Amino acid sequence: MLLSMVIPVFNEQEVIPLLITRLSDALRGMNWELIFVDDGSKDNSAAVIRVNAQSNDRIKLLSFSRNFGHQAAITAGLDFAQGDAVVVMDADLQDPPELLPKMVELYEQGYDVVSPQRTSRSGESAFKIWTAKMFYQFMGKLAGGHMAAEVGDFRLFSRKAVLALRSMREQHRFMRGMVGWLGLSEALLPFERESRAAGETKYPLLKMVRFAWTAVSSFSAAPLRISLAAGIVLSCAGFLYLFHVLYLALWTHVLVPGWATVVVFQCIFSGMILIALGAIGDYVARTYEESKGRPLYVVGSIFNLRVPQEGIERAVLPGVGQVPVFVARKSA
Repeated sequence: MLLSMVIPVFNEQEVIPLLITRLSDALRGMNWELIFVDDGSKDNSAAVIRVNAQSNDRIKLLSFSRNFGHQAAITAGLDFAQGDAVVVMDADLQDPPELLPKMVELYEQGYDVVSPQRTSRSGESAFKIWTAKMFYQFMGKLAGGHMAAEVGDFRLFSRKAVLALRSMREQHRFMRGMVGWLGLSEALLPFERESRAAGETKYPLLKMVRFAWTAVSSFSAAPLRISLAAGIVLSCAGFLYLFHVLYLALWTHVLVPGWATVVVFQCIFSGMILIALGAIGDYVARTYEESKGRPLYVVGSIFNLRVPQEGIERAVLPGVGQVPVFVARKSA
């Protein structure tokens, strides 16, 4: 059995040597390949990987022409992986490689997806832990209970699951939701998440908010429904207030200037309208981007890799005379 490891990389030069060492120890006795996907790193991550790959042809490198994002890097790795089972994990060693033998064992028991589930988050702030909990609860409800809590992109997929994920080529991708949508047999493996081995997080607060919005908007029309519900509630409140004003005007002698109230309600309704229009506009923009059918990623170069014989949709891949292809000598 060939086990493919797909590892997205973005500015991780400090941790890559330790990652390769720990992966080699954890995979001892197995037939494996490491596919690093360099997502437009600005440091020497690609050079560090290439040095290691020159002496070991099981270490492979796929470099994007620019930064296309974490989810696109995972997609590219799955497109190129040839293993009977494929593991996706980050390079920061918060996902312990020592779990891999147990994951393979569960795969051999017949599970199509093996998902390590975090029981703790070492080195993360209380705010990050709380917001992550709220995110998973909310997305779990949107996904109809098919998305497990505290499960990230660290997963093992059977060949069947990989082929299913390959067939889903939407532009705005949320892999965790896509995996849950498939409904394949899944095993959860509890583990304690470690702190980063080196470097800085690639998901600061603003980027996490954008990722959460992409997850919600690409996986559900809930924001539009929430906007509709909020609009109905505010409209009902407005009509109730209108009846109150009519009562005061027709059956009492109280003259209500009302300018402050009008301003308040005008702000509320205008804000609601703008929020609803913004949500609609974002969905329209995503539909427009999807309709253009642009590639999900563009490969700049590959090292120790061959372009898969089967076609890959919506991707610019290496071709003869277009993108350099390098092959290292065979490892001992």
